Amino acid sequence: MKFFRPRGQKSDARRLSRPPVSRAIALYEAGRYAEAEAEARAVARSLPRDDRYAPLALSIAALATGAQGRHAEALATYDEALPAFGRLFGAHHWQTLKLRSDRAQQLPALGRHAESEAECAAVARTAARGAGPEMQVLAAATRNGLVFALNAQRRHPEAEVLAREALATLRAPDRLALVLRLGLARSLNGQARHEEALAEAERADELRRSLPEEHCRTETGAVELAVATALLGLHRDTEARLQAAAAHDACLASFGPDHRRTIEARALLDRIDGA
Repeated sequence: MKFFRPRGQKSDARRLSRPPVSRAIALYEAGRYAEAEAEARAVARSLPRDDRYAPLALSIAALATGAQGRHAEALATYDEALPAFGRLFGAHHWQTLKLRSDRAQQLPALGRHAESEAECAAVARTAARGAGPEMQVLAAATRNGLVFALNAQRRHPEAEVLAREALATLRAPDRLALVLRLGLARSLNGQARHEEALAEAERADELRRSLPEEHCRTETGAVELAVATALLGLHRDTEARLQAAAAHDACLASFGPDHRRTIEARALLDRIDGA
């Protein structure tokens, strides 16, 4: 998560060195989502409406709200912040586009898969025409959102192609590579190519272990879920249940019972137990 220097106004060195949102960001990165949300919303309320950190605080609150599984509330917070981002930066600035991308990736949890697909595709097109490292990262992030939306619509071959293309553009093994590998594994599982899916999930696990914990905390349980789905497809039910249970327990502890990944892990456990 990056800070920005307000345009068109001067800020003193102290405020730039420790922006008012810094504590909320630290709490979010530590996985303390309820505290991060409360802190970010308090900051947003405390600042004048024309203060440039107020909408950024709202965006952090939206991220933290979504991480607690309150996806509809997260979407409403993004909708509150988006007009201010457009006024501050312009419609095609990477900060505004990132907010749109983050918002779009809440939509699948609400069953709005086609809407998420359309928005991710639109942001990806705009980012691809931009310049600079932020736009490159944003283009990859929105392609990941598009992969998820395609998989959610059972368009697994399309998701596979897009995930492989996006992975080929990455220069370093980072969190984006992790989530794209997980999206690829999901697409392969959806095509009943479970051996390949398991291999991709294991590659994702290796990558996760190589990254700092705070870089992949939001993907808690995702690797275990991908592995469990592949193992179940290979009729290795006992191993699948262990992985699904680990995914569910980790997601429940980190995100709560209403988060989309917690619900998915619970559904997979029920499927295994009912087989």
